[in-house]
Amino acid sequence: MVVRTPMPPWTEEQFSAILAAMVADHAPRVFAVVQECGERLDGRIAAWGFAFEDHAEIIGVRGDLRMRLSNPEDALPGFRWNDNLTPRLIWLDPDATLPAHAPETSKS
Repeated sequence: MVVRTPMPPWTEEQFSAILAAMVADHAPRVFAVVQECGERLDGRIAAWGFAFEDHAEIIGVRGDLRMRLSNPEDALPGFRWNDNLTPRLIWLDPDATLPAHAPETSKS
């Protein structure tokens, strides 16, 4: 008995375009939790996050922290380790670059 597989309704190119559009429509927003040291003296990225429609996922840069929260802002208290650190939520701007005249920031 020969089983016939129906032909796909789309070409590979059409289906790839449909999938790419689906990914673009449903992609989470990306953000970083940064820690400002002192008053604009230094800063570091402490975690990266994904904001979905109904929750946020946060992953520490060292790989030892994971959080699932109702919204991204709920992560900030967990990154205030002392009075000299101010956590901030920074949304990814793919067009942002470090100005040439800015001092290097500390790397995590």
